[in-house]
Amino acid sequence: MSGQRYWRNTPFHEMSPAELYALLQLRQQVFVVEQQCIYQDLDGLDLQAWHMRYVEDGETLACQRCLPPGASYPESSLGRVVVAPHSRGGSLGRELVRRGIEFNQRQWPQQDIYIGAQAYLRNFYSSLGFVAEGGLYLEDGIEHIHMRYAAGS
Repeated sequence: MSGQRYWRNTPFHEMSPAELYALLQLRQQVFVVEQQCIYQDLDGLDLQAWHMRYVEDGETLACQRCLPPGASYPESSLGRVVVAPHSRGGSLGRELVRRGIEFNQRQWPQQDIYIGAQAYLRNFYSSLGFVAEGGLYLEDGIEHIHMRYAAGS
């Protein structure tokens, strides 16, 4: 069906095999192939996460996982934030993270959102209300920085 667009946020156990395959395919395309980073994508956290996706004409163009407090950090978290290369340059990444913030705030009220952001995206996350904490660190050979979105922001 041409022109079909939708957002979906689903806990892992409710995802269909095709939905899971599509988001894993996008993550591999960007994080492993494009960024040339060999890392353990299947880290066990997907099982605890809500998986937010934007799908257009049957193709997953953006996704992230929304994690509960205690999964990655004591706070709630967003992770594996990714937009398909051919869908960048607009506002899709901003919309994805904004929706993730709203979801986490509703799902786990009074909890900050803590992320390990790739350092080159610091200004992007800052523009959405995240504040950097600490210095740069290497994760899988890529510079990262911890950032916090304060509850009630």
